[in-house]
Amino acid sequence: MTKSENTDHIWARAEIESPCVKVCVIHPESRLCTGCLRSIDEISAWSRMTSQARQQVMEELPTRSGKVTKRRGGRAARLK
Repeated sequence: MTKSENTDHIWARAEIESPCVKVCVIHPESRLCTGCLRSIDEISAWSRMTSQARQQVMEELPTRSGKVTKRRGGRAARLK
């Protein structure tokens, strides 16, 4: 069991769960998290959102997957 699995139960709530997958990297062009596809504003407001607002964000997430592309670094990126 990892350290995060040991503490996940502390944060568990009886409400819509966060789509967070613990890969928090904001894509520079789309400004969306590459892990959960939420915007910075949505991530920071999540704990204060109503269930309805959270549900709306969750329903929009599948439509955002095309907005986040893999970044290519190093030589491959310079050759473009």
